[in-house]
Amino acid sequence: MLLSVPLPFTTQAALSEAAPPPVAPKKPRVTTKFGDRRVDPYAWLRDKGDPAVKRYLEAENSYTDAVMKPLEGFRETLYKEILGRIQETDESAPCRRHGYWYYQREVEGLQYPIYCRRKGTMDAPEEVILDVNALAKGHAYTSIGVLDVSPDAGRLAYTVDFTGYRQYELHVKDLSSGAPLRDTAERVTSLAWSADNATLFYVQEHKTTKRSYRLYRHHVGRPKKELVRKAELLYEETDELFDIGVCDTRSEAYVVMTAVSKDTSEVRVLRTADPGGRFEVILPRRAGHEYYLDHRGDEFFIRTNDKGRNFRLVRAPVSDPSPRNWRQVVAHRPLVMIEEVHLFRDFWVMVERDKGLIDLRFTDFATGESHYLAFDEKAYCAHPGANYEFDAKRLRFVYESFVTPRSWYDYDVRLRSRTLLKRQPVLGPFDPAQYTSEALTAVARDGTRVPISLVYKTSLRGKGPRPLLLYGYGSYGIPMDPWFSTSRISLLDRGMIFAIAHVRGGGDRGRLWYDAGKLLVKKNSFTDFIACAQSLVRRRYTSPGQLVIQGGSAGGLLMGAVTNMRPDLFKAVIAQVPFLDVITTMLDASLPLTVGEYLEWGNPNEARFYKYMRGYSPYDNLTKRAYPAIFAETSLNDSQVGYWEAAKYVAKLRALKTDRNPLLLRTIMEAGHGGASGRYDALKEIAFIYAFVLDQVGLAS
Repeated sequence: MLLSVPLPFTTQAALSEAAPPPVAPKKPRVTTKFGDRRVDPYAWLRDKGDPAVKRYLEAENSYTDAVMKPLEGFRETLYKEILGRIQETDESAPCRRHGYWYYQREVEGLQYPIYCRRKGTMDAPEEVILDVNALAKGHAYTSIGVLDVSPDAGRLAYTVDFTGYRQYELHVKDLSSGAPLRDTAERVTSLAWSADNATLFYVQEHKTTKRSYRLYRHHVGRPKKELVRKAELLYEETDELFDIGVCDTRSEAYVVMTAVSKDTSEVRVLRTADPGGRFEVILPRRAGHEYYLDHRGDEFFIRTNDKGRNFRLVRAPVSDPSPRNWRQVVAHRPLVMIEEVHLFRDFWVMVERDKGLIDLRFTDFATGESHYLAFDEKAYCAHPGANYEFDAKRLRFVYESFVTPRSWYDYDVRLRSRTLLKRQPVLGPFDPAQYTSEALTAVARDGTRVPISLVYKTSLRGKGPRPLLLYGYGSYGIPMDPWFSTSRISLLDRGMIFAIAHVRGGGDRGRLWYDAGKLLVKKNSFTDFIACAQSLVRRRYTSPGQLVIQGGSAGGLLMGAVTNMRPDLFKAVIAQVPFLDVITTMLDASLPLTVGEYLEWGNPNEARFYKYMRGYSPYDNLTKRAYPAIFAETSLNDSQVGYWEAAKYVAKLRALKTDRNPLLLRTIMEAGHGGASGRYDALKEIAFIYAFVLDQVGLAS
């Protein structure tokens, strides 16, 4: 095959000079299910406590460093280039809440943000409510989960994780004195204040499965040693398919607890003025029915899929919100997804997705008149921003595209005018007019048209095929809207095209698009991606020898599957925190998230799902043949996709592949699913990956 022929690129030359790659010992473990016998020679790599596992991961890291060593100078060039586009000392557009303006700022040389506020006006003295850099001292990893200020603005509740395992501890801080209170709780995933400023509701996750399953009520001010014992357990979710979360409505009249699975939800509410009361169920759960609510006055507005997968909007009296009192506001539309509804005192906003693009629809409560906010580009990303105040006359929204940096606007609903508050600074010679963004479609094997978004530097496009990086995800109904990236400019300015394949399984065209790429039709995600790649080759945007593909997490599954199906179509593959050992993981209910994922991938304890997964699981379908160059990156403390998935995959592939292309595994030893937590460390990760990508397509200069 073409891909087995070595090319004179830097890493290819380094392979012949580097020491041999690590060879993981084979310790076969045999499992049989539904008559199917699987032999896993690398199951032992899952034992994080085995010193041999750490030695192997470190050996792989050393090998990767050796192969990438010739690119050290280029990598540093990329890092400085990417860093040079960022305004290192900067602050966000401020948002108003309870008489204060809240914002975060970053300081040159510091890894983490500093959260601040000013009372009444931005000319008032600054109050630092949380300096994450101070929290991070002595820790290799620091991540803030939730930040929530009490209604009287006197206390801050926040959660922090120091391992990367996404295991957040709750803390409360007195903002008048700056002193931490003795209130803490472990494994907190969401929280909400009541109107008395002293009662805090929080959700705790399970120790091993990481399922958010218990709701507690806590009175702030109790001694630390008594918190866990005296916090009142209000609710425990016993169905392993469901997670729970708690928040308050924008009106601040209700605390809302929502139980959600992949296809069903159930909502309970409690008046914030009655923190000692009982949460009441709006509508008992029914399999397949999702509904979500917001509040205004004496009504709830409910987004429900009871009449169709893309949701409709109804309103119901607070006194009796049962379905018999539902009054339709917006009907279900087969081709338009209602993604969100935001209520304010004088108007409401509906976020719609039509033909893959976001529309913001505004409706005046007094007149009932509706209008849309127009966007000019063919491919873009737009969504409401931080809108804390129920009495607001304006909507804060965020807009960006492949060529337009992230921009924060206030939209005056009455005047129908927008004000640009801030645009992401891009330092250096960046001119959006020098880049072209396009929206294409590819035809899948069943005739479905799959959207492709792409961007390139106009002057470097030329007439022939160019190096191209094709990104994909395609799971959980999550859309991949075109987003702006200052880092990506380093690819575009070297003549590389960047594209997104909006495959089924994502939410790019609503809930039906998601349904068409999950469970027993999951393979549509893979064949859609291949169709997009083939279309880009056929249209001469790129060629197989210039095409690099990238995906992470569930997108890493996509990478593994399409590489097994069409290894000849791609020059190189970037798989980040990849989900690759599908059957083994989904058969292990003791792992975090597994049971809840049955509604996404299927339950392999059922023969039909087992057989279907067996047909695409990347680890189980590796064979002896040539593969593209592959760079797999994982994190030792990842709670969502175990590090061993990438480690086992690389170990097995090393023993099977017949080519001389690079196969690299990099394990970040101090991070979790999202990679490094510090902003400078994250940029270094990007530079490392981009160096590999550009080297593979001959643009490492």
